[in-house]
Amino acid sequence: MGESPELLQQGRGPVPVRRQRPAPQGLREMLKARLWRSCSCSVPCAWALVQDLLPATRWLCQYRPREYLAGDVMSGLVIGIILVPQGIAYSLLAGLQPIYSLYTSFFANLIYFLMGTSQHVSVGIFSLLCLMVGQVVDRELQLAGFDPSQDGLWPGANGSILNGSAATLDCGRDCYAIRVATALTLMTGLYQVLMGVLRLGFVSTYLSQPLLDGFAMGASVTILTSQLKHLLGVRIPRHQGLGMVVRTWLSLLRSAGQANVCDVVTSTVCLVVLLAAKELSDRYRRHLRVPLPTELLVIVVATLVSHFGQLHKRFGSSVAGDIPTGFMAPQVPEPRLMQRVALDAMALALVGAAFSISLAEMFGRSHGYSVRANQELLAVGCCNVLPAFLHCFATSAALAKSLVKTATGCRTQLSGVVSSAVVLLVLLALAPLFHDLQRSVLACIIVVSLRGALRKVWDLPRLWRMSPADALVWAGTAATCVLVSTETGLLAGVILSLLSLAGRTQRPHAALLARIGDSAFYEDATEFEGLVPEPGVRVFRFAGPLYYANKDFFLRSLYSLTGLDAGRAAARRKEQGSEVGVGEGGPAQGKDLGPVSSRAALVPMAAGFHTVVIDCAPLLFLDAAGVTTLKDLRRDYGALGISLLLACCSPPVRDILSRGGFLEEGPGGTAEEEQLFLSVHDAVQTAGARHRELEATDARL
Repeated sequence: MGESPELLQQGRGPVPVRRQRPAPQGLREMLKARLWRSCSCSVPCAWALVQDLLPATRWLCQYRPREYLAGDVMSGLVIGIILVPQGIAYSLLAGLQPIYSLYTSFFANLIYFLMGTSQHVSVGIFSLLCLMVGQVVDRELQLAGFDPSQDGLWPGANGSILNGSAATLDCGRDCYAIRVATALTLMTGLYQVLMGVLRLGFVSTYLSQPLLDGFAMGASVTILTSQLKHLLGVRIPRHQGLGMVVRTWLSLLRSAGQANVCDVVTSTVCLVVLLAAKELSDRYRRHLRVPLPTELLVIVVATLVSHFGQLHKRFGSSVAGDIPTGFMAPQVPEPRLMQRVALDAMALALVGAAFSISLAEMFGRSHGYSVRANQELLAVGCCNVLPAFLHCFATSAALAKSLVKTATGCRTQLSGVVSSAVVLLVLLALAPLFHDLQRSVLACIIVVSLRGALRKVWDLPRLWRMSPADALVWAGTAATCVLVSTETGLLAGVILSLLSLAGRTQRPHAALLARIGDSAFYEDATEFEGLVPEPGVRVFRFAGPLYYANKDFFLRSLYSLTGLDAGRAAARRKEQGSEVGVGEGGPAQGKDLGPVSSRAALVPMAAGFHTVVIDCAPLLFLDAAGVTTLKDLRRDYGALGISLLLACCSPPVRDILSRGGFLEEGPGGTAEEEQLFLSVHDAVQTAGARHRELEATDARL
């Protein structure tokens, strides 16, 4: 056929002319062409590749200092001030020394400045990833023979061992902990880079928003539980494995009488101050140009009180301890440890990628620019791969800091460089000043940062009213994270999401349609009043795909709504030895059936209809089982003298029907123009005209 867009006029109305498709390219030719494009090199192609891998080389050339610089500097300073106390605090979650959190914040911002495509995302330490890193570190420390009840910041913890196996290691607890963390971080980054190279950025979209919210809620409860011992100043084992939260609570209840009074008082005061400041900041957010640096002020005041009050010596309150300045020499992660944590790194890579891509796309939509999911994977992956050699641990985008970054006037990724400069100042000069900072203060900062995630529990009733399936995914993911483990919770959330998706496609809504007055439109007769059913025609809508998992439900719904089980009725007629010779096409094909046509019409008249029209507009796709189901249905209806017509089929559905033999002309099939219609009304009108023609033929006979 030609490419004319004109409509051919036939007896039943306009019919569109299909365009002539080009001949499909063979696999060998396609691979050869792609290989040639990939291997061909020129200066413009090389520069375009560099710009794709390092987007900063593109947008820096268009940077306008007069418009962007003030906002970038302001937001960078604020984020840098936030990163310092959060970095020191989140080291508790990861089971590492505070200096490593500062390293991570410094390098992650610089790398994302070069490779990131989002202008507003803040990449760095993230509480959920810190928790997952800390769980792996604790497990490996216990397997290495270190005492799991000791944390790296406790005085004397560096030499504390549980059994003699740790004595064979060439370093202490802190050294081994960062080795485990860097090995885990390198594997996480490699997974993310591999996903970016293979263009698997779409995989993160399968982690639905209810899944991520439920995972954040469950992980937040786990984080809160892990910080209670620091708030109370008690020493309890760091439990691992199944039921970690429950066992930790039991240990806390047994050790509540040993709480350190100084830590309890400090925690109470800090929590009250931080929560009050957060509430005031949220209430007067529109009037504040810059968020209040409450965490930094609390840390400064608490450090001064602890230093001059000698709280560690007088009351035994645990403190941060020595925080060195400067940078350590790079070190290659151990391959032996990389093999041990390879499976754990998959969960970290997936969670980090999902949060980073979703946040980048969210801010891109709200500010009118596009982000590249695969490049985001490469950027976040490199934020893990390269710093893994520099004593850093896993990072990703963080929502809270990204929101602050946006609120303080950030315009480009240059604000990350300013944040790194603030962290660098602390690394080079100010880090030792936090020696006497109480760990209970750091735990308070972590707990208050969970406020937003914990508040999501109030969204569950609204989510249930909107979508019970999504609410079950949310609740199941959160409950599994709390009662079992965070990794199992993530796996449970993915399984529940897939089951939810399968359930929705396996049992979609089905209904009979009726005509809206004298118009050419049809709607669900059970949902709207005053609709007029078409005499002798049943219009059936199946709001979902037709594939192997729901083909039986499709038939049950159709038979139930029309009141006729065509499969059983056709089988009974065959068993009774009926001589009604109705072919697969049936009388709907307009063929001369001779004198048997009136006997074939007995069943349709008893059923109350002579034609079934299927509205295929909601039919997203068909598989081989779906095409076979339609062919069998047409055969059974044809044996009973009932026509089967399809309306509103999309081009992909038409192609599948054609390739599946449903539209073949001749004895085994039906021509497309005889079976498929552009609208439901067209199909209904054609069915009525054919039936009247058949009745007139029978009357003449």
